[in-house]
Amino acid sequence: MLIIPAIDLKDGFCVRLKQGKKEEVTKYSDDPVKTAQNWVNEGAELIHIVDLDGAFTGTQKNLESIKQIRKNVSVAIELGGGIRDIDTISKLIALGIDRIIIGTAAITNPEFLRKACEQYPGKILTGIDAKDGKVAVKGWQEITEKNAIDLAKEAELAGTHSIIYTDIARDGMLSGPNIEATKKIVESLSIPVIASGGISSMNDIENLTKIKKLFGAITGKAIYSGAIELREAINKTRDRK
Repeated sequence: MLIIPAIDLKDGFCVRLKQGKKEEVTKYSDDPVKTAQNWVNEGAELIHIVDLDGAFTGTQKNLESIKQIRKNVSVAIELGGGIRDIDTISKLIALGIDRIIIGTAAITNPEFLRKACEQYPGKILTGIDAKDGKVAVKGWQEITEKNAIDLAKEAELAGTHSIIYTDIARDGMLSGPNIEATKKIVESLSIPVIASGGISSMNDIENLTKIKKLFGAITGKAIYSGAIELREAINKTRDRK
């Protein structure tokens, strides 16, 4: 299982939100590049970046920080946050971003998701953020009636490379991941699933490794706060990918 450090960008800073609420923000660093380099030095093979301003507005607001991170780290980068048209995807891939995460648009514009997967095979991930099994959109500001598993299956049919599943009730709370919901998503699909939200300890990571075929887990607040040492987590899960 791959351990994936998260870098959430807001106004050019590395931050974490509590349950995705933009008014509940904690700033961890004013140097996103240094943060990314630190995670690579700790053994990260993939970095998960979210442009939070993009998620809330639909337009990338942290492009310069993203460019600088890409220039200064050699590992793969996946990026999400407000990516809602093919032109934006093309520009980001031209910048060297390895994989693009489509979130809100996967539910509001499924044809866009299908076209993106067709044009950039293997490079499109679908981010599914859910609360009580229902999909959240627009930076988690709206909860829809769409079932998360149904959307995951539709995304798989559209050709998405993998699913990033986030339980937003737990994200940034250090309350432990939603093992049951994550397991259901994994068992419903044949494509890779990455878990996100609530990881607070090595015990949580150990519990996630018990989900057969779970590809990876994203951790943010736990590594920023020191609750988890990234190198230790990577080393303990390296042989379970």
